[in-house]
Amino acid sequence: MPSPLYLAAAVGVSAAVTWGLRALPFAVLAPLRGSAVLRFLGAQMPTGIMVILALYTLRGVDPARSASVLPTVLALAAAIGLHLKTRNAVLSVLGATALHVALSALWPG
Repeated sequence: MPSPLYLAAAVGVSAAVTWGLRALPFAVLAPLRGSAVLRFLGAQMPTGIMVILALYTLRGVDPARSASVLPTVLALAAAIGLHLKTRNAVLSVLGATALHVALSALWPG
């Protein structure tokens, strides 16, 4: 069995590394808070992420199969409409997902 001094040193090193890794992002981001680039990215990233998610979702849609296209197009229209009306990304994604699942389950094909 390891000695108490060894165990205390292991716990101390682990605590120091954990504390350091948790504090590092705050120490790095503190000088960047006033950055114009960070403000720009903060404003534009949500739109970019939503576009990437939409394109990723649509990559598997086969236009030759109308049974898979209509539920997807209706859900996409619902997502756009919900987002324009509420400006709430969570609500638009969840609403469109629920609509797509319901239409895909109920639509013949």
